[in-house]
Amino acid sequence: MNLTASLTRLAAGMAMLAAAASASAVSVTVQGKSDPWLAGMPSGSPASVNDHAPGQSPLLVTGLGSFSGGYVTFTHVTGGVSYTPSCCGSVEGDGFISHTPGAENGLSNVTAPINSLVGVFLDDTQPSLSAAPGALDFTGNLNFSTLNPALRQVFFIGDGQAASLAQQFFVPTGATRLFLGTMDGYEWNNNSGSFTLDVSYFSPSAVPEPETYAFMLAGLGAMALFARRRRG
Repeated sequence: MNLTASLTRLAAGMAMLAAAASASAVSVTVQGKSDPWLAGMPSGSPASVNDHAPGQSPLLVTGLGSFSGGYVTFTHVTGGVSYTPSCCGSVEGDGFISHTPGAENGLSNVTAPINSLVGVFLDDTQPSLSAAPGALDFTGNLNFSTLNPALRQVFFIGDGQAASLAQQFFVPTGATRLFLGTMDGYEWNNNSGSFTLDVSYFSPSAVPEPETYAFMLAGLGAMALFARRRRG
């Protein structure tokens, strides 16, 4: 095999490893009426002043397989929602707001832009059976590269991007479910609009070990150096 063919084959192998890192991906639509504080709650449960499951329940993301650590990304977020019947706000949301009732149904409060996309990880239990974790405050901090939310801790997503790169949201230990909703202060039942987006899960077992990449990169470097010497 000549040098060019070897380099091509090695590069193709690296591309295949990178592609394999994405364990699963789904496209979803999140309605503006999706109240995060109804995540995992049974039918008839109330939240956020005049909201009830399942009418205002957030979206349960399915099709990603079982979580085992790793991280999730949210890409190609389009659309917009409004906390009123007149749609719509920007993908990144508008002014900052907190959940008026505070922590509710075992789910944390959060400070994030109104009309933005938000999420929450749960385990298999009903969240209201446990105490809510502390609240996250995203004021002035929307462009993080990674985030480590706890179980039942509501977190900001927005457009899922920072400096044109997908933000990484690490799956908390014990998480089995991911819910997506929108940010409002109270009463989601009169909200409007929707978001569409792609959700991808990257599991630790699907991501090649750093040593694998290092070996392949070293191989590429050595072969390129050999090629330069031969040409010289």
